[in-house]
Amino acid sequence: MSDTVERHEFGAEVGRLLDLVVHALYSDREIFLRELVANAADATDRRRFEALTNEALALPSDAKVLIAPDKAARTLTISDSGIGMSKEDLAQNLGTIARSGTRAFSQALGEAKADAEGQDSRPSLIGQFGVGFYSAFMVADRVTVTSRRAGSDDAWTWASDGKGSYTLEPASRDQAGTDIVLHLKEDADEYLESYRLDHVVRKWADNIAVPIAIRDEEGKEEAANRGTALWRKPKSEITDEQYKEFYRTVSHGFDEPWATLHWRAEGALEFTGLLFVPSMKPFMAMEDDRRSKVRLHVRRMFITDEAELLPNWLRFVQGVVDTDDLPLNVSREMLQSTPTLQKIRRAVTGRVLTELTNRSKNAEKAEEYQKFFENFGPVLKEGIYEDFERRAEIAPLLRFRSSTQEGWTSLPDYVSRMKPEQEAIYYLVADDVEALKNSAQLEGFRARGVEVLLLSDHVDAFWPEQLGKFEDKPLRSVTQGAADLSKFKPEGEEAETPPLDKLVAALKLALEPDVSDVRTTDRLVDSAVVLAASGMGPDLQMQRLLRRAGRGFGGSAPILEINPRHALIRSLNDRAEAGEDLKALAGTLLDLARVQDGDTPRDPVAFARAVASALAGEAATSVNAAGE
Repeated sequence: MSDTVERHEFGAEVGRLLDLVVHALYSDREIFLRELVANAADATDRRRFEALTNEALALPSDAKVLIAPDKAARTLTISDSGIGMSKEDLAQNLGTIARSGTRAFSQALGEAKADAEGQDSRPSLIGQFGVGFYSAFMVADRVTVTSRRAGSDDAWTWASDGKGSYTLEPASRDQAGTDIVLHLKEDADEYLESYRLDHVVRKWADNIAVPIAIRDEEGKEEAANRGTALWRKPKSEITDEQYKEFYRTVSHGFDEPWATLHWRAEGALEFTGLLFVPSMKPFMAMEDDRRSKVRLHVRRMFITDEAELLPNWLRFVQGVVDTDDLPLNVSREMLQSTPTLQKIRRAVTGRVLTELTNRSKNAEKAEEYQKFFENFGPVLKEGIYEDFERRAEIAPLLRFRSSTQEGWTSLPDYVSRMKPEQEAIYYLVADDVEALKNSAQLEGFRARGVEVLLLSDHVDAFWPEQLGKFEDKPLRSVTQGAADLSKFKPEGEEAETPPLDKLVAALKLALEPDVSDVRTTDRLVDSAVVLAASGMGPDLQMQRLLRRAGRGFGGSAPILEINPRHALIRSLNDRAEAGEDLKALAGTLLDLARVQDGDTPRDPVAFARAVASALAGEAATSVNAAGE
């Protein structure tokens, strides 16, 4: 080794720390390039800042970060024209783990202000921990750094294989700045391909203000980043086309945004948000991944799309949130659990809710809002079930089909139409809207002009019970059997209701334990029977869902309600009075009620035989009558 080469031991337990950096700190290997590019961009910003008071440090007009792969030499070089490092800087910043020149620089600047308007004079510096540089050893078995401090003629080279020591020796460099050369490992060939490098830069560093270029195999330099954080521009400087283009970039969709939210939060908590509500459903089902994918940037640099900046029930919203105030962990991949992050989440969620509320109240654009709700209403409803704090805000945003209204209606509109003596908001849940419209469960409500909301989304069996009430009106499933229709006078003349004591007793005996009770009802008009849930358990739709999932529900068996005015029930009553055994007919009656509600018979084969036998008997009677 030349006498000018100095060998030094790292200033920390490097073997253990580098092993942590390489194997545990980062979850994605490609992040090494983000870290090195971020450091180069920081160095460029530092030189630009220091040049404000020292013109001799002015950046070259073509200052950029250059990424140059060399397949023959199996090296990857990241170069910049930034502030550079002296020999002492190299020893302190690269020779001691967890020491960061960027952090020291930022701290030294303190809270200086550039002008009376209160603008922060500090450049937007990313590196704050001093370990990002060592991510290079994830892909390289040797790293050399040649740097010349701006304002100095001396250059030095730092070199290490990351195994406990490093060397320093004099070097030469035409201009101030830094060259980082990675001697790539055998399994890192992908980072010698310009297209792969371009993909990584666009993913992680597309919005860094410093230009980033990649040198291809032919020696040409191609721009790798746009360098513009659209969300940081004033809204007055952004065109609709620019918003649409950016929306399609972050959403990977081809539609136009239904809503664009662009704002800057200032004060104790500062961040910028640019969010979009799509106008179309995504191609992938939103149940596949229920987490929000809003992108988190810190000082323009993309950090993660897994910060869950919005709750699951707003996961259809796309976009970016950028802040200078959020502390990250040392890898800049995972977020520390801090009050700042929680405040950002609350503020972003509140802003989206405000936008949806305002649009839902715009009567002139009701059709547009209905289209939005058709796309994302089922997701929005999840918020009623999951978000206790915001249920009252979400509820007015929901829209429903109704037994008495065309199109869609809302809970506030339903309440405004309630009968004077009506105490509850009635709803019925099933898998299909058309089945709901024809359900026997609605007959008594229709006869009395009482409106029922028709719910057919997959989440509708869950959220009404969680909401409980709206504007002090309880939500009540019509299948719960507690709806008191006697207070509402039916339209038309009421038919005489005969006593059915013997039939009710016979049916109870025959159907135990499949039903918890049998009773007459005044809520049927054309149908003979209907099922009702007992008051001690979930409604019928929820019971069906739980059964399909193989889960118990803890409540009582359903109640069979019979229509005393129906011809079939009167006929069965006569046979009960005559002492006939009605066990087989009772089972068919129960299965008939289950089929009406969209459920399956307990024994489909036996039910089919019973129906076929009944039809055969009816046919024989008709033939005999015709012969006579």
